[in-house]
Amino acid sequence: MTGDSFVHLHTHTEFSMLDGAARLDDLFAEAARMGMPALAMTDHGNTFGAYEFWKKSQAHGVKPIIGMEGYLAPGSRHERKRATLGGQVVSDDNPGEMYTHMTLLAENTEGMHNLFRLSSLASLEGYYYKPRMDRELLETYGKGIIATTGCPSGEVQRLLQRGDFDGACQAASDYRDIFGEDNFFCELMDHGIEIERRVRDDLHDLKKKLDLPGLATNDLHYTYAKDAKPHEVLLCVQTGKTMSDPNRFRFDAQDFYLKSAQEMRQQWDGVFPEACDNTLAVAERVHVEFEEGRDLMPVAPVPEGESESSWLVKEVERGLNRRFGGQVPDGHRKQAAYEIDVICQKGYPGYFLVTADLVQHAKSVGIRVGPGRGSAAGCLIAYALGITDLDPVKHNLIFERFLNPERKSMPDIDLDFDERRRGEMIRYVTEKYGEDRIAQIITYSTIKAKAAIKDSARVLYGQPGYAVADRISKAMPPAVMGKDIPLSGIFDPGHKRYSEATEVRALYEADPQVKEIVDTARDLEGLKRQWGVHAAGVIMSSTPLIDVIPIQRREADGAIITQFDMGVCETLGLLKMDFLGLRNLTVIDDALHNIALNGKPPLDLDNLGLDDTAAYELLARGDTLGVFQLDGGPMRDLLRRMVPTTFEDISAVLALYRPGPMGANAHNDYADRKNGRQEVKHIHPELAEPLAEILGETFGLIVYQEQVMAIAQKLAGYSLGTADLLRRAMGKKKREILDKEFVPFSDGMKANGYSQEAIKTLWDILVPFSDYAFNRAHTAGYGLVSYWTAYLKANYPAEYMAALLTSVRDDKDKAAVYLAECRKIGITVLPPDVNDSARRATTPTSPTSCARSRSRSATRRRSSR
Repeated sequence: MTGDSFVHLHTHTEFSMLDGAARLDDLFAEAARMGMPALAMTDHGNTFGAYEFWKKSQAHGVKPIIGMEGYLAPGSRHERKRATLGGQVVSDDNPGEMYTHMTLLAENTEGMHNLFRLSSLASLEGYYYKPRMDRELLETYGKGIIATTGCPSGEVQRLLQRGDFDGACQAASDYRDIFGEDNFFCELMDHGIEIERRVRDDLHDLKKKLDLPGLATNDLHYTYAKDAKPHEVLLCVQTGKTMSDPNRFRFDAQDFYLKSAQEMRQQWDGVFPEACDNTLAVAERVHVEFEEGRDLMPVAPVPEGESESSWLVKEVERGLNRRFGGQVPDGHRKQAAYEIDVICQKGYPGYFLVTADLVQHAKSVGIRVGPGRGSAAGCLIAYALGITDLDPVKHNLIFERFLNPERKSMPDIDLDFDERRRGEMIRYVTEKYGEDRIAQIITYSTIKAKAAIKDSARVLYGQPGYAVADRISKAMPPAVMGKDIPLSGIFDPGHKRYSEATEVRALYEADPQVKEIVDTARDLEGLKRQWGVHAAGVIMSSTPLIDVIPIQRREADGAIITQFDMGVCETLGLLKMDFLGLRNLTVIDDALHNIALNGKPPLDLDNLGLDDTAAYELLARGDTLGVFQLDGGPMRDLLRRMVPTTFEDISAVLALYRPGPMGANAHNDYADRKNGRQEVKHIHPELAEPLAEILGETFGLIVYQEQVMAIAQKLAGYSLGTADLLRRAMGKKKREILDKEFVPFSDGMKANGYSQEAIKTLWDILVPFSDYAFNRAHTAGYGLVSYWTAYLKANYPAEYMAALLTSVRDDKDKAAVYLAECRKIGITVLPPDVNDSARRATTPTSPTSCARSRSRSATRRRSSR
């Protein structure tokens, strides 16, 4: 590393949310432009961005230094109270400290994992306003870590600010003993602010007395000097203040940016020549690595003498015999053997055993489980193990859409549970596989375009700013698929929605207030606002999570949360499973309870045929208010025109009502062709015969992702594995990827004798369809829930509507809709009666009455006395 360079070792990135405004890409790009050899991240009390920081560094050729500005308890981390430094007495003049700051940098991979442990335990054991560590933790996990005296909020400087020079020397000496003589530095900052000037001489004397090496830093909170004002706005967003508030939280200088080596050396070389050189020396020492793709899946408990693979084979055999009464078809045996071979080769037998255990437990304690969602329903092994409830062979579902043998990818089985009992399942998995190996998953929300406008308007102009923000927001193009045009896209002629933003640009040019708000909002847009918790995801590990990733405790309920997001956790080899709460499963369970409560024969949905006339008549009438996935007005209209008569129609209607098929008018064409109002048309005359088997049951239309795969296999010679890769590439919508993928597709079809015209016609249909399309496995799995709810509404209307009303008792709007539906189909809803009530809405013995309930929106409840 060149002697005239410099390395920033005190950096607050966007992961210091609403405080740091330095975006990782900008940081690395600017550091690389300046020729800096390395760069550190030291976010406040967390290591949220450690992996992303490490990963992005590789693209810029700048060495990553993983660090943290930790919070240090003044006494024990277990004491949730203020304490004093240096043995002083708590008084009005000295209220004590909740925490001080310390800069920590990982020297090596072991040190990085010790940093993760410190961050984790500071939250798990030391949270008091902030996640706090203490000297005990530093002594335990200090190996491989380089530390400094910190910023003006560090313990050493706090003691100097109080005039306790001896106490500051003792504290610095203690930390040097903890980390080692070569691993503890006197951190030197100079932003020209009073709190730094006040102790500068004492800090220099302390450095000299203890012979501590100096380390020059700049307390970086944003990348460019011009970002000082947007950063002030960001601080106002954090504190709820406006720029005109004289008491707002602000920085007392405007140079907390990525200064050049020349600026830093000009500041320090004449005072402490080694201070900048030592940043290079520290960077030279540092080297950290993440190990990607490890096998950290939880270990499934198997009988003694069995491996996960051997036990999976036996469990699948038992499951197949159970499903088929001992008469397993040859085709199913062959498919099961193929799937087991793929699963074992990829090292996933434990995953299926663990998932099967979760489902079996849920069913054993009466927790209703969904029949399957996503592509997992295409896996015969999942069906044999009871994880899903649809026979994939019978329904022509494709295993390779779920688990591609030609691509390194984890299987992904999402589980639906009765929403009231989802928490029970998380408790079960935590107790069985270890509290230290299970965590929920963090998510990061960012400041979106309209929120950035609103925030900027309020901070800059106070309450009157809301009216201006409203004008700007209303002028913006409408959201597409829930996504607004980014503010940068409004001014970028190359953006595909640029032409729709004419009105916003006109406002921007005509009104100085609008211009200032939009310019400020552009600086805020995309920054991380806060962390949250994934609605369904759970991380599972075979080893304690704290040894792999940083974790934290949510103060509100004590839940353990990862500090890395879902993608990072999976990349590092941890298992992610989704535990979803599905309201409709709750409705089904309550409806079955109502049926039994009325003395009617119990209903076993798992063995229910898929040919009930009343259910299909209800679907054909579009009387599907309250029916899963078929509740909306446009969907009910499509059902009336389609007139479903088979389960395949239900599966199709769920897939057709998606942007891909709808963009090609496939939903209307399907309805018309099914009912003879339109002739079945072929994609191209050459393709009529070869596509007949694939598209025959969908009347010549492409409805499912699996059909894309089957077409590529049959017409272009793809394997199902490579066909799945093609499908994924089409979904990415990137021109360079599509152009590359077209070559082997075209060559394959040419080799099979098809003309260029037929190839081009087919390709032009496949690509836009694949943008937004469902896989058949998902629509079949969810179609089964749709069929069950339609069956219940058609055959047990009072019991079903009572359950439905219970599920929406806290939603007045939906309750009103379903009450009106009750009246429409001839069900009387009785008013509340304190003498005749139960916990949930139920039905009396009359089949045309729902019973009373305690709330106006529900129905009568049986006495539970």
